[in-house]
Amino acid sequence: MFSESFLFLFLLLVIGFIAKNSSLMISIAVLILLKISGLEAKSFSFLQTKGINWGVTIITIAVLAPIASGQIGFKDLTGAFKSPIAWIALISGMLVALLAKGGVTLLANDPQITTALVLGTILSVSIFRGVAVGPLIGAGIAYTAMKIFNFFT
Repeated sequence: MFSESFLFLFLLLVIGFIAKNSSLMISIAVLILLKISGLEAKSFSFLQTKGINWGVTIITIAVLAPIASGQIGFKDLTGAFKSPIAWIALISGMLVALLAKGGVTLLANDPQITTALVLGTILSVSIFRGVAVGPLIGAGIAYTAMKIFNFFT
């Protein structure tokens, strides 16, 4: 009656519920609804090719919202260069963006790694009370680790 992919999604939905990961639960619910409605053929391939770029765009909008709202201005920008902690934050932001770039590359070239990344995120959230930052940064870290590994092999 149910396909393997449906059962897999349902299992991930249960894990998301146990881990209280609403982003995962909403994502899986949308995918299940697309499957049930018969729209999976066109929508899944479209989501696979465009979804990561949409996600990056939404995250970028969220990051830029404080600038647009006036919460962050030029005074804050100049202040960011005055303390060592701000420099560390600036460099960390740059490194995370570079890692995420590698994550986009990895997820685009090897989409099946998403399952392992999501499972790792769910385990961290549920066992260690970690924060689910999504598979993109995890993929970036994995991409960097793979490059380092390949360099030495």
